[in-house]
Amino acid sequence: MKKLLNTLYITSADKYLSLDGENVVVLSDKQEVGRVPLHNLEAIVTFGFTGASPALMGACAKRNVSLSFLSQSGRFLARVSGEERGNVLLRKKQYFLSEDEKASLNIAQNFIIGKVFNARWVLERATRDHAMRLDVERMKRVSGQLKKSLSSAQNCDSIGTLRGIEGEAASLYFSVFDEMILQQKEDFSFRIRSRRPPLDAINALLSFTYTLLTHMCVAALETVGMDPYVGFMHTDRPGRASLALDLMEELRPVFADRFVLSLINKRRVSSSGFRQKENGAVIMDDDTRKNVLSAWQMRKQEVIKHPFLEEKVEWGMVPYTQALLLARYIRGDLDAYPPFMWK
Repeated sequence: MKKLLNTLYITSADKYLSLDGENVVVLSDKQEVGRVPLHNLEAIVTFGFTGASPALMGACAKRNVSLSFLSQSGRFLARVSGEERGNVLLRKKQYFLSEDEKASLNIAQNFIIGKVFNARWVLERATRDHAMRLDVERMKRVSGQLKKSLSSAQNCDSIGTLRGIEGEAASLYFSVFDEMILQQKEDFSFRIRSRRPPLDAINALLSFTYTLLTHMCVAALETVGMDPYVGFMHTDRPGRASLALDLMEELRPVFADRFVLSLINKRRVSSSGFRQKENGAVIMDDDTRKNVLSAWQMRKQEVIKHPFLEEKVEWGMVPYTQALLLARYIRGDLDAYPPFMWK
């Protein structure tokens, strides 16, 4: 149970929510383990499978407190919200801003600033922790180039230019990604990022992890009432969750990429768990996929200090905090969207 930005998060699967007077009561095996005044909340998000009482759902709808249900893996299931609110105004403002190139650029810049900052930090952290095992001069050179990319992203004047800066920064970052593979070098080597299809085991892990992160971002945006399919940097395309792809950009290096590196360097995966198809695509076998999913769930439970909120949160909550901050910016409650910049 965690209260953050006037949102109550129930992260344990076996918790049941009920109403007692004007309070939300959290129950485990019919025993009260927590209580929060309903009038202090804007939203409730539960990852449990036991549900909530009809009385609480009715009270949330009446008081315009959004009550969202997610699966244990973070997939969005449903949301209860009152008639008066329904997040219509938030979505209308989102659609309006998405059609305004300057407004879209202002938001997209912060997504990419967060991404490049975090990519640079990953390199700096690796250089600091493993100086004797890396080509430090090469890593520092790329880090310096990424620092210039940060300045370019801050000062660019169009979405097209920003996309070019992001693409160049990603190429720089991935040019030294192989340096950070410290174990199983004979089985896991990285040359270039390949997506459709992934052509080696590392790209297969990256693509799978990015998919998991995308689903988390979709659920987070749905939870706060935004449309995950209307983005500011990624263009609208039928079936593409463009805003979720925008939101995940800043989280790729520190959440997904470091997770993949830890799987290899801690020997949680081995080359025997991958096979190559006739078209050259490399895929995981079922056991490896289960192992990765188990490790991903464990990573999501690790507690960190959010750099902007300065509160302790689980890694799995970070997409939700960022979605909340984005919604608050769009509503006009914040002067700018604060990207997740981790150190």
